[in-house]
Amino acid sequence: MAKVFIYPTTSLILSDLVSRFGHEPLGSALGIRERIQTAGFDSPPLQVTPEEPKKGLRWAAVEVPSGVRGRMAFIGPQIEEAEAAIIINDADLAFGCMGCARTNELVMFLLRHRRIPVLDLTYPKSEEEGEIFVAAIREFLEKLPKGGKAE
Repeated sequence: MAKVFIYPTTSLILSDLVSRFGHEPLGSALGIRERIQTAGFDSPPLQVTPEEPKKGLRWAAVEVPSGVRGRMAFIGPQIEEAEAAIIINDADLAFGCMGCARTNELVMFLLRHRRIPVLDLTYPKSEEEGEIFVAAIREFLEKLPKGGKAE
């Protein structure tokens, strides 16, 4: 089973597709669920500890807004753990809103500089494009070995 980073990280649709094809999705949806269900967070609805923006310094400089560092404290480890990635460009807001342009730029930079298989698609605009979109994701995921490294 490969660990597949999904972008947008909030996309439940991508997370579900990755799971259906036998791989582990790395994205915000499951991580946020875990945080919400974990006792001890004192800052709902943000679910961020005061230490997380400091952890984010590993991926973003101190001059970067704390929101970017806070997001990177969560997303950065997932990018490092990923054995493959699926990137959907120009996604509809309902597909998975990311909400922070600077974080998005940093995530794309980090993903593109990793030496992992990456499927880079544009969000479909029609039913026909949607079928091609899902088929491309299926084909990509089926080519990933169960150990994670691409053939």
